[in-house]
Amino acid sequence: MNGPHDLGGQMGFGPVAPDPLEPKFHAEWERRALGVTLATGAMGAWNIDESRHMRESLHPALYYNASYYEIWIRALEKLLERHGFISADERAAGHGIWPGVKPLRVPKAADVPGVLARGAPCDRPVKAAPKFEPGQQVRMINEHPTGHTRLPRYARGKLGVIEAVRGGYVFPDTNAHAKGENPEHLYTVVFDGRELWGKRGDPALSVSIDAWESYIEPA
Repeated sequence: MNGPHDLGGQMGFGPVAPDPLEPKFHAEWERRALGVTLATGAMGAWNIDESRHMRESLHPALYYNASYYEIWIRALEKLLERHGFISADERAAGHGIWPGVKPLRVPKAADVPGVLARGAPCDRPVKAAPKFEPGQQVRMINEHPTGHTRLPRYARGKLGVIEAVRGGYVFPDTNAHAKGENPEHLYTVVFDGRELWGKRGDPALSVSIDAWESYIEPA
């Protein structure tokens, strides 16, 4: 979807300026926000793609005025409500009122290090051979879905070159909406800066994105 999260190439937001000395957390509540998000995600009610989609579905006025972890918590509230763990009146009251849905599993503190170490791999086998190969010129599809997608708005309809074939991965566009993992081949596609940003773009600039096969068509 063309949500507030899709900022690539948008004017008025300034450059991305990473600070190597920036702390991992700016306040204690951010540390807790991360912990609560991971713990509730481990309950098994939703996947990472649904979680991402909920964040990008926040109202732009809220999204642009929220900090990183505030966006996480705002989306988590909606996920918990959607799946029946809390209700709107409980959220307003700040405490439990109704029994709520029982989680499929509850992570234990002793299991956390092992769970985090294993991660949640999303690579999957794909029976069909890749449709594209390194060095091939391709074009990104020009579509604007209302649901979740990992294809950046600035790359849609643009010409690029396949740099690498990465193997099969869960397709986020369906996985975010409980329509199955439907794994597809994933490619790294490289774009010239002027192709993306026009003739005034930096000729020395190139941008790489990882794109699922459904996002790509022959040039």
